[in-house]
Amino acid sequence: MDSQTLARALTTILRSRADPLKILTTTADVIKRAQYTSIDLKRVQTVAQVLSLCPVPVPGWNYEHHFFDGTERTVMYLFLLDALNFSFWGDPKWRVKHVRGDVDGYWALAASLKRAAEHDENFLDANFLATISPEYLARILNGNVEIPLFVERWRNTQELGRVLRDHFGGSAARLVESANGDATQLARLVAENISSFHDTTLYKNRAVSFFKRAQILVGDLYGSFNGEKWGAFKNLRDLTAFADYKLPQILRAWGILHYAPSLARRVNAKKTLVKDSAEEIEIRASMIWAVELLRDALAQRGRELDSVQMDWFLWETSQGNIKGMKPYHRVRTIYY
Repeated sequence: MDSQTLARALTTILRSRADPLKILTTTADVIKRAQYTSIDLKRVQTVAQVLSLCPVPVPGWNYEHHFFDGTERTVMYLFLLDALNFSFWGDPKWRVKHVRGDVDGYWALAASLKRAAEHDENFLDANFLATISPEYLARILNGNVEIPLFVERWRNTQELGRVLRDHFGGSAARLVESANGDATQLARLVAENISSFHDTTLYKNRAVSFFKRAQILVGDLYGSFNGEKWGAFKNLRDLTAFADYKLPQILRAWGILHYAPSLARRVNAKKTLVKDSAEEIEIRASMIWAVELLRDALAQRGRELDSVQMDWFLWETSQGNIKGMKPYHRVRTIYY
């Protein structure tokens, strides 16, 4: 598929989608100038045809591993969860003990923070988080090995506490309420006020926005509260997919996303890519647009899903054994 056909497809979607966070606009610019990645539009249509003939289950919220009490403490839990929701890969992979067996990665983080919230009523207090010691956080995240980027996670925890304490009366719920039910406005407020959520970069001297964790926080509020109370948003459809390292893996396995030979060799060999390199930015941008194109192709076949639902479905599916699945790209970063 030639680049002009792809560019027209991107333009068509851009004209039909609200893009208040400029994620689609700035990543489309990356796609048009990409050297290391490409999207196969024919495979997008093929995969959409297959998916349109079978159920596309959108997973519900997992209350077993996540803390939930229906109060403002749950909002604070989700803010902390997503402040620390990044970079779980490693050998061996970080894991913790759980009542039904060991869990690793994201689920290990969710369960560890849930356990702390249930056993210490002060744990989700903004002032407590602002002054939390590394030793205390290490006990909470104690596993078979030290969690990757532990120091960065400790700093993120303290920053979250300080910002909420100093600017929002110690209440994450107050920050949510200030967005007045606008999903993208909340993502923007989170990214602008808490630096660890400000997921932007430069590609060939042009700004690119991803806002992965700021957007996923909005999605998590929606999922946890089932679209009510602090999870009630009027425009969740205006969010994009969340640019991480698992979705490119499954999109590549399905033949939608392709890497140039030099990049493919490095990813397949599990070589760490440089943060903010052209290769990393192109993978993330291509992932976002592959999801948009797939979502659009499904809509044309009568299967309406927004980008957040597509993300949840693809992430859940990527956890299984997919034929042709190759390693995911590896970058040490706090943003995903």
